[in-house]
Amino acid sequence: MDATAFASAPNPSHAPSSSSSLSASYSRVLRFSVRDPWRRRRGQRLPLHALRSQRPEPAPASASHHDVVVVGAGIIGLSIARHLLLHTPLSVAVADAAVPCTGATGAGQGYLWMSHRTPGSDTWELAVRSKQLWEELAAEVDGLGGGGARERLGWMRTGSLLVGRTSEEMATLEERTKALSQAGIRAECLSAASLHALEPELYVGHDGGAMFLPEDCQIDAFQAVSLIEKTNGSYSSEGRYMEIYNDPAMSLVRSETTGTVQGVQTSKHILYGRKAIVIASGAWTRTLLRSFLEPNPTLDIPVMPRKGHLLVLDKFDKLKLNHGLMELGYVGHQVAKSSGTPLSSESSEDEHGALSISMTATMNTKGNLILGSSREFKGFSREVDMSILKCIWDRAAEFFPTLKNVHLDIDENTEIRIGHRPFMPDGKPVIGSVPDLPNVLIATGHEGSGLALALGTAEMVTDMILGNPGKVDFSPFSIKDRFSAYD
Repeated sequence: MDATAFASAPNPSHAPSSSSSLSASYSRVLRFSVRDPWRRRRGQRLPLHALRSQRPEPAPASASHHDVVVVGAGIIGLSIARHLLLHTPLSVAVADAAVPCTGATGAGQGYLWMSHRTPGSDTWELAVRSKQLWEELAAEVDGLGGGGARERLGWMRTGSLLVGRTSEEMATLEERTKALSQAGIRAECLSAASLHALEPELYVGHDGGAMFLPEDCQIDAFQAVSLIEKTNGSYSSEGRYMEIYNDPAMSLVRSETTGTVQGVQTSKHILYGRKAIVIASGAWTRTLLRSFLEPNPTLDIPVMPRKGHLLVLDKFDKLKLNHGLMELGYVGHQVAKSSGTPLSSESSEDEHGALSISMTATMNTKGNLILGSSREFKGFSREVDMSILKCIWDRAAEFFPTLKNVHLDIDENTEIRIGHRPFMPDGKPVIGSVPDLPNVLIATGHEGSGLALALGTAEMVTDMILGNPGKVDFSPFSIKDRFSAYD
């Protein structure tokens, strides 16, 4: 998921039972456990569907001129700005209703994995290219010294384990291992005994095992965003970069004579973009576009918020992890909507918001255990659901029996992350220009892969703005003629 959201009110219907090992009062959870990840620049994203109703009284707006204006300061928007600044002479302005890492970006686990990718799929080339660009950035940061990529990006080459527990799941993992190997990815299928040697505390039964990708990595979203912001900010003194936070976009600025889009009106500024306007607002993109393009309501990109919870246990020493782990069911939950793939693990999900839980587990450079993950369609709700946290904990305990003997007090050194993945029904991002508005580009719909696909998306958008052919085929991500089935 691409920033941490904050609960505003308890939901008594989801309170855990007194027998639960996951215990805390709601008042304490809300006060202590759902943390502001960006304390120095505290802010909360406004619901974009309410922008017009909350529009402030008209006031003189300061105007500035740029080559490109990016709406959205998540990992996608900031990465687009970075790529433009590093690889072109263009100037860039970034505007956001909140601050970085308060949307989906800061609410994820930070894995840069290929284990859940499918060779030959529409997103495969983009995933491969993005992984390559992250590798290059990490190598560059390592070359600068000062703690290198581990300290400045949270970079860890842990490798990933995609885990199965039944003979049917193992057959699927063997097929995936073969496909990934043929696509040039180092992959190995492990029996239960071989897996135990790598992860002694993981239990998959006699019929289980895993697919192991030793080259997979993970990063810390907050550290990555901080590094990207620092890079972008270094161009401010040249007059090439401007960032405007806590200032929601209100409308597009059009030419009175031709109707062409010239810029973006925020609550306090007018940002003119000579070459392009890029909308990279994650799950809020659909509502924002409806506000922007009211005269042309035929364009309706069906990106939806897919809410997720993660549980972060600070400096957790009761479980040792050597790799990043994900159950095979995660792949099914991620793609079930778009392909009809049957879910291979515990729960299913329907169009009415039913919950799915898949085990994911990572340990970051600080020794924090991050457990996930949930998926549900609940609009833009930011409420903490204690029953979901209990499900995440219980699901993890099925794979790590040690956790069954751990009493988890949610108040003690615990962080809850809630974010809204920008879900697309066809399972792939939207990256391209708006029909009839060639200088307005969209970059959204990355669902839970925003961090992993950010650098490749940024390169792609830059190539589109410059009119270059690009290193990755643009066509699978185009807007044109794509969404008629969702009307």
